[in-house]
Amino acid sequence: MPEQNQSTSSDTNKIKLDDASWKQKLDPEVYHIAREKGTERAFTGTYWNHFESGTYHCKACGNPLFKSDGKFESSCGWPSFFEPISEKSILYANDNTYGMQRTEVMCGKCDAHLGHVFDDGPPPTYKRYCINSVIIDFEKRSDTDSTQEHHAK
Repeated sequence: MPEQNQSTSSDTNKIKLDDASWKQKLDPEVYHIAREKGTERAFTGTYWNHFESGTYHCKACGNPLFKSDGKFESSCGWPSFFEPISEKSILYANDNTYGMQRTEVMCGKCDAHLGHVFDDGPPPTYKRYCINSVIIDFEKRSDTDSTQEHHAK
């Protein structure tokens, strides 16, 4: 049974598929990042220099991960965010590969590898979630969303 703190909200369930199912479901490049903990080359991904308003989702399962207002230019070559969309949207694990001590970030719904988080980001969190473009999709905020948000203020 999945731990309650791992689901993204009370109405979603943890996705658990075997490796063969993930391999069949995902494009080879997405599979490599999500399931084999790969990475894309810096400054090559779709979203490293992308600043439209909207929401970034896990490409493997659709889980909302980051809002565009949490994205910032870090010059590291990968999309960088200072906070996830919610506490439950991301999971963390120690990563000691390649002789480094890092914190891996994974999708809170399907455990897909997303990238790493570092303590060199901007206020208010001082975190830099360094995320592979290959494993995220972007949903542009519609003009209706912007208008509703403006009227709510």
